[in-house]
Amino acid sequence: MTPDEPLDDILPGLDPIAAGPAPRRGKAPWWDTVSIYLPVLLMGLLALASYWLLRATPAYVEAPAAQPVSSEPDYFMRRFSVKSFSPEGTLRSEVAGTEARHHPSDDRVEIDNARIRRIDDQGLVTVATARRVITNGDNTEFLLEGDAQIVREAGTGSDGVSRPRLQFNGERLTIFLEPDRVVSDRPVVLRRGNDRLEAATLDYRDNERVADFTGRVRVQLQPPGRNTAPP
Repeated sequence: MTPDEPLDDILPGLDPIAAGPAPRRGKAPWWDTVSIYLPVLLMGLLALASYWLLRATPAYVEAPAAQPVSSEPDYFMRRFSVKSFSPEGTLRSEVAGTEARHHPSDDRVEIDNARIRRIDDQGLVTVATARRVITNGDNTEFLLEGDAQIVREAGTGSDGVSRPRLQFNGERLTIFLEPDRVVSDRPVVLRRGNDRLEAATLDYRDNERVADFTGRVRVQLQPPGRNTAPP
């Protein structure tokens, strides 16, 4: 083949390709365009959700400092009588007075012109009176002030032991119930049956049937079988 020979003579039967512009590509689908910006849209939505959640979350509020419990009474009872019973329905105690005040600071109750009647496990009756009585929250300790008197009536307990009448008089007497005990840090008078005893202080423990006295002690004993009223 020489440069002067036409191409048709060399390749007979073939039509030469007409020269022209390159073919145009079709337009990309819309979802391809969206997929490009989808991560940006998701990040924007997450940012908006975080901002809304932050605005909707209530602000942190510090707990108020604990306030001291007031020493003022939080409730009163006037001209009252309160009774308590055993699970079997037997009367165990009765507390009465002209006014009672409860102090929440130490859970104590003050009772004016109080009268307390108690029946112990042996079935013996004890009656205590005073111008003012202060009791703790669980009613196991009673402080009697002003013309205080405690009387345990004579009787035979459920254990078969006979007990004489006991009477305590003073300006300040304290009763403990667990175990039964009467304590006085002021001058006190104890009457046991017809016998009379005076002392500066007293510590009587009923479970031991022992009384400790201090200070100057005066005792008046009556002969057995003599039934005279105590002075």
